[in-house]
Amino acid sequence: MRLTTKGRYAVTAMLDLALHKQKGPVSLADISQRQAISLSYLEQLFSKLRKSSLVSSIRGPGGGYALDRDSNEIFIAEIVDAVNESVDTTRCRGEGDCQDGETCLSHYLWEDLSEQIHHFLEGISLADLVAKREVKEIAERQDRKHLIANERLAEHGAFRIPSINL
Repeated sequence: MRLTTKGRYAVTAMLDLALHKQKGPVSLADISQRQAISLSYLEQLFSKLRKSSLVSSIRGPGGGYALDRDSNEIFIAEIVDAVNESVDTTRCRGEGDCQDGETCLSHYLWEDLSEQIHHFLEGISLADLVAKREVKEIAERQDRKHLIANERLAEHGAFRIPSINL
């Protein structure tokens, strides 16, 4: 399966947002720090996610992003599609020119697999992932690390300024 970092990062960021939604709007700076994804890359992804009505931005102090719908109504395939990512297992990127401009013998097998993967992702919601014990454990570990990092900044007089996302 060929799923690039764009799709993986978008799903990861949306999952982070779903895990932290009870605290109010989530800043991209916090997602960036917890998930080790560059802030500028997140800004690009969230622009696309906002255009697809998966997230909304909240302006002002304490602003950030929130899910536009309940996490049980947002499916992983929607997130991948929103960032213009395809789930493609063919060598030719689905164009049918796998072998010197011609379709190869196994092209339709891989094309069918791509469709099956997309269908599989259509059946998994953010809520399904949030409910997984392993996901909760990882999120708790990340939150502890994030808290410690911010405490260290505060100890040295370098207070983290909450970011404002538009």
